[in-house]
Amino acid sequence: MCIMCDATLAFIKRCNVLSAIIEMTDFHEQRACIKFCFKLGKTATDCYEMLKTTFGEQAMGRSQTFQWFSQFKAGRTLTDDDESSGRPVSSSTPAMIERMRQIICVDRHRTNDEDSTLVGISHGTCHKILTKDMKMRRVASKFVPTFLSVNQKQK
Repeated sequence: MCIMCDATLAFIKRCNVLSAIIEMTDFHEQRACIKFCFKLGKTATDCYEMLKTTFGEQAMGRSQTFQWFSQFKAGRTLTDDDESSGRPVSSSTPAMIERMRQIICVDRHRTNDEDSTLVGISHGTCHKILTKDMKMRRVASKFVPTFLSVNQKQK
């Protein structure tokens, strides 16, 4: 191993003091190490080997290391993750459940597809709202509450 590689490993180990104590949940430090290796002119393979040596089992995967290395090679300067949209917004909101309740009260004979089109949600979400959230089931082609009250049973 050359002197430059030893110096690089020593630097990476110094950067890793806290992550050796605390289990790492994000890879920000490792991305900084990848950027450092890129700036030194290392190859992606050398960089990955150094990460494995330094971080052990907590090192990011080979493909992820190579992706970050190629992004730095393409001109990326930030080591932060890109903003992501996060989890998709659910259609099962209280307002949507109430809207479904009103639509069902108007006409219980409509199909799931017709209800979902009226409300503007998917067929599966419409079915989930009716069966799980509103506790209804289809009986003789109309939706009724799963558990009928005494008044409802008499009708």
